[in-house]
Amino acid sequence: MKGFFSLLALLLLGIATTSAQTPIAELPKKINSHQWKAGHIQGIAVDTKREHIYFSFTTMLIKADMQGNIIGTVTGLLGHLGCIEFNDADGRIYGSLEYKNDSIGKGILKQEKIEKNWESGFYVAIFDVDKIVREGMSAEKDGIMTSVYLSPVVADFNAKVEVDGKVLEHKYGCSGFDGITFGPKFGKSDGKRYLTIAYGIYGDTKRNDNDHQVLLQFDASKWAKYEQPLSQENMHKSGPKKADGKYFVHTGNTHWGVQNMEYDATRNMWILATYRGRKENYANYNIYLVDGNIAPTKSRLEGVEYQKRGKLLTLAQYGPTDPNHSDIRGWIFERPTVGIHALGEDYYYISHRKKKNGFQSTTAVLYKFVGSDKEAFVRVK
Repeated sequence: MKGFFSLLALLLLGIATTSAQTPIAELPKKINSHQWKAGHIQGIAVDTKREHIYFSFTTMLIKADMQGNIIGTVTGLLGHLGCIEFNDADGRIYGSLEYKNDSIGKGILKQEKIEKNWESGFYVAIFDVDKIVREGMSAEKDGIMTSVYLSPVVADFNAKVEVDGKVLEHKYGCSGFDGITFGPKFGKSDGKRYLTIAYGIYGDTKRNDNDHQVLLQFDASKWAKYEQPLSQENMHKSGPKKADGKYFVHTGNTHWGVQNMEYDATRNMWILATYRGRKENYANYNIYLVDGNIAPTKSRLEGVEYQKRGKLLTLAQYGPTDPNHSDIRGWIFERPTVGIHALGEDYYYISHRKKKNGFQSTTAVLYKFVGSDKEAFVRVK
């Protein structure tokens, strides 16, 4: 019996060793995606245990090893696949997926040479990455992807609100959602991990209700009952009716809102990567950090006349302060808007977008967070 338990211990030790995360010191400083005839890079995600990296190129998902060797691709999407995140809890990739008739949606259909009018819909795309084993696999036909409909986002996108005596479309300026990651409830550093999404925000400088980033949290561990395969000819509406939490971050208006969002467990902070806004009374940073240690406060939302109060999050005490808004801090650093992944110990992969001769590519480059008044990240040499 003693020999049996010794053997069992060795087996368990072997399992623990093979599933351990690759040490950061052994990770490559650069990983190239290769070139693709697709939309531009939208997001990156890394599974350091299995040593895989994933790239979202608007209408396709790419799976590669950590040396950039392609393992497989998923194609056939006619919507906007944006920010992506690897979920350690179930080993799947989660991504934002939008279908709409605005400039982005029309641009995608033009790129794919397809004429179609969508009923605007917003989904979380969920990829079973173990099934991605060759190039050119179909998102619809190969059983790789399921999706969950987010009616709370659709409701805010379709809503009409009164601002300064005018009726305007899109509550909070909502254009859908893009940023997506997993993390704890705001104000906590442990416990259940919630799927957290961030709205896209239209860059309208003439309205005052669009100066907050809007974040929703969902308990995705209960989503099996909602998941359905993708059918772009018959889009389903299976999903949660409400979020488990709705939160606001005062940053000033940003062009298209949070493009990439990432939770950093090392510092218990949330990175919001945006395109810069254009309102003159704001510093218009494009990197903001939410302090995950501070619980949300029910506060008046500046400029949002049609809602008395909301759960307001606090920006972390890193970076320069907006001269006109003491509650806003951030940086100007363009690259993370097209992909950022927290590796732990203050290290990140940040996407460097490239376009040449009509082909899109990116390089995931290793950075370290420093959080000084001068810069958020420095490149690892």
